[in-house]
Amino acid sequence: MEAYHKPDQQKLQALKDTANRLRISSIQATTAAGSGHPTSCCSAAEIMAVLFFHTMRYKALDPRNPHNDRFVLSKGHAAPILYAVWAEAGFLPESELLNLRKISSDLDGHPVPKQAFTDVATGSLGQGLGAACGMAYTGKYFDKASYRVYCMLGDGELSEGSVWEAMAFASIYKLDNLVAILDINRLGQSDPAPLQHQMDVYQKRCEAFGWNAVIVDGHSVEELCKAFGQVKNQPTVIIAKTFKGRGITGIEDKESWHGKPLPKNMADQIIQEIYGQIQSKKKILATPPQEDAPSVDITNIRMPTPPSYKVGDKIATRKAYGQALAKLGHASDRIIALDGDTKNSTFSELFKKEHPDRFIECYIAEQNMVSIAVGCATRDRTVPFCSTFAAFFTRAFDQIRMAAISESNINLCGSHCGVSIGEDGPSQMALEDLAMFRSIPMSTVFYPSDGVATEKAVELAANTKGICFIRTSRPENAIIYNNNEDFQIGQAKVVLKNKDDQVTVIGAGVTLHEALAAADLLKREKINIRVLDPFTIKPLDKKLILDSARATKGRILTVEDHYYEGGIGEAVASAVVGEPGVTVTRLAVGQVPRSGKPAELLKMFGIDRDAIAQAVRGLVTRA
Repeated sequence: MEAYHKPDQQKLQALKDTANRLRISSIQATTAAGSGHPTSCCSAAEIMAVLFFHTMRYKALDPRNPHNDRFVLSKGHAAPILYAVWAEAGFLPESELLNLRKISSDLDGHPVPKQAFTDVATGSLGQGLGAACGMAYTGKYFDKASYRVYCMLGDGELSEGSVWEAMAFASIYKLDNLVAILDINRLGQSDPAPLQHQMDVYQKRCEAFGWNAVIVDGHSVEELCKAFGQVKNQPTVIIAKTFKGRGITGIEDKESWHGKPLPKNMADQIIQEIYGQIQSKKKILATPPQEDAPSVDITNIRMPTPPSYKVGDKIATRKAYGQALAKLGHASDRIIALDGDTKNSTFSELFKKEHPDRFIECYIAEQNMVSIAVGCATRDRTVPFCSTFAAFFTRAFDQIRMAAISESNINLCGSHCGVSIGEDGPSQMALEDLAMFRSIPMSTVFYPSDGVATEKAVELAANTKGICFIRTSRPENAIIYNNNEDFQIGQAKVVLKNKDDQVTVIGAGVTLHEALAAADLLKREKINIRVLDPFTIKPLDKKLILDSARATKGRILTVEDHYYEGGIGEAVASAVVGEPGVTVTRLAVGQVPRSGKPAELLKMFGIDRDAIAQAVRGLVTRA
């Protein structure tokens, strides 16, 4: 980026005029909508004017161009001023701003990616900076391009721990192409922000996190131009002292106006006042970007060779995941891996060993790891795979939920699921993860049961839109599939079948292998069972499950290393609800577990081979 040149008086006045037009548009839009956050917009008017019409480089009519500078509005409730900026730039018709929050308009109450200028959905506060870090990391280390990343945060959201996870990450990786802007307007939603206007305290905190921290008057376009012109070998944060509701007489810096539009008569008067300060109607044209981002294709990424396992050999699916990801990394240099300091347990270290430049260590900050992945995936620049213990993704549920709203394509692998991890105890056991990931809209939930299925799941996930979750296990289990077995999303497998099967047993991971062992026990008693491997828990293969149930007198038994709520049993029950003559019996973990050996715990919680065999006997004799 070139050295700072002070803009002339004409340019400074044009920026002031632009800021006031953005104010007027934000007030008009929220008053027309009857809801929204005009005061949060007005504090940021000069910041947005300088950013978009002085500092940033982008193609105004092509907001998703890969060469463009990126902008993330972390304080998503200020969406109206973001929309006003894109109308000012010529991308949106001015008249469309008056359709804010209408069901017929794409201008939602908070930014969403159906808008071409929005890369990530925001509004759940504290998440924008993490996504911006992912974009900046991609720009610096993968694209090696000139585009820069800007993220505006409100002072209220600085109470979120995820902001500081992102601050630490940016500093560790020297993301000097990243600029955060803190809109310190003093007031939160219901109270003043904790530090109000203690600008020096904000500065010390940011500097302690390794950032170049610059305090400015956030309503001075000249100070903002100068601050944005400074570049150091570290991320920069502009700490802007602003006033909420700036320019709105009687409301500026007053409490109790958060999220309240101005009544029409008041709005008309205020708009007239602000309009009187505008000296020129002439608009500033956006500066085009330097076009040096590589062209990227992330479609149809296939494994270079088929799986190379041997039926009967034993491998943990967590290790098979690491091997598969390392292998897929050779098919595309846009496959990347992220981990939260568990790479020697999730086996993502195998990817790091073969592709060190494409591995991002996120340390123990799972919320931020998910946000980084979302940022890396924007504009189809990379295909990210995040891994940690499945239990630890629960703390990132909001980030995962927002990733779905962002229409993000990210892949999450959770290892160490269920009581089968053994001695580490319940804090490390994922027993809620299937419920969590099943609840995410448009998600795909893989639960592979051997090495071959795991390798196929990794390949399918890389080519599947939306949030993909792969659930892997700690115990070593036998390979049951041939290397040429075909796997598809939503297609279950019949692993064991006889013509006189009495019950359909559905298990996955560890419990599939327990079901096969139970089948051997029951065979001695001349009771045959059909064993199904769902492969994906969402979507579920409803047709095969029903066909199997009808062939086994309508009897289904599910068994899972998960709590009863929201897991395989409930997924199967909801798939067959209303089907005449079909009953579902469920075995699952019914209470908070404890430490012990895996086999002891499977037995204690009634999901081992003996419990399955006993449940089958009960179903058969009951008939």
